[in-house]
Amino acid sequence: MVEIVLTDEERRTLERYERGRTVSQGLAQRARIVLRCAEGKANQQVATEIGVTGHTVGKWRRRFAESRLDGLTDTPRPNVHRKLGDEKVELVIRKTLESLPKGCTHWSTRKMADSVGVSQSSISRVWRAFQIKPHRQKKFTLSTDDLFTEKVRDIVGLYMNPPDNAVVLCVDEKTQVQALSRLQPVLPMGMGYHEGVTSSYTRHGTTNLLAALDVATGKVIGECYPRKRAVEFRQFLNLINRNVPKQLEVELVVDNQSVHAAPEIQRWLKKHPRFHLHFTPTYSSWLNMVERWFGKLTQDALRRGHHESVRGLTEAIMAYVEATNDNPKPFVWTKTADDILASVARHCHRILGV
Repeated sequence: MVEIVLTDEERRTLERYERGRTVSQGLAQRARIVLRCAEGKANQQVATEIGVTGHTVGKWRRRFAESRLDGLTDTPRPNVHRKLGDEKVELVIRKTLESLPKGCTHWSTRKMADSVGVSQSSISRVWRAFQIKPHRQKKFTLSTDDLFTEKVRDIVGLYMNPPDNAVVLCVDEKTQVQALSRLQPVLPMGMGYHEGVTSSYTRHGTTNLLAALDVATGKVIGECYPRKRAVEFRQFLNLINRNVPKQLEVELVVDNQSVHAAPEIQRWLKKHPRFHLHFTPTYSSWLNMVERWFGKLTQDALRRGHHESVRGLTEAIMAYVEATNDNPKPFVWTKTADDILASVARHCHRILGV
């Protein structure tokens, strides 16, 4: 019986394999075998503890002694040859990328297998090898803003290097938030049972949330309004004005909606020179960090909420704003403007060929 002696690095690696979170179950089992063998246990004792045969323990003990960690990986099986020739593989790839099945929007493994006369598993192996996924679709929208680069650098600069004696606020509207109530009572969660809700609901009206996220602190100024117009946006600006200390400049990141540039708003800004608006590029709401907070609001308080009136919905939203401010956690922006522009350039080259 070969004795197994581990280095510290090998032991750490094997223990990571044993946990099996990022490796196959086969590799996790082999790591357990080697670790037990390193404790000085006999093959049959290790086999009994792990639930395998003594022959299996002996095999991996020997493989590890000969090749260390590399010996735990699978070796190519003898006399196993690729079943599809290069011509057939090329045909599968070309048909997948350049054609569509009759009456359908994309290929499936079964449709492609019937079309080229091979097995479904062969099609799956070819697609996996070349990372082709006809069943998946990724959405994208490229900005058409002529000043895209300048606006990205301006806003990212505010996030990563904010000006002195100023507060940076990301402002946006979450419009038409619906007050929904389920038609039947919600069944509470229990031991072994998920919370149960009906798929049918009743609408009780909508509200519009205006929110300003403080980039530095993570605190939120929020207010709900029955409509979304320049009038309501002006009222919200007054609310911000009352909440931000007078000695600080106010840098507002907003999108290109017409209410943000309405004549009424322009007049208000002239009367309040400490406010400065920074507009995101078109189709680039991802640059406004308050959108991430809107996502958390939806996930935490709205998607599973039960509200029988707009008033109840508004109270729930404002309760979430208050909870956010009780324990604020700012979002951390990590991408530089150069990183973003380079990523957009790569995407354009890949998708549009420009």
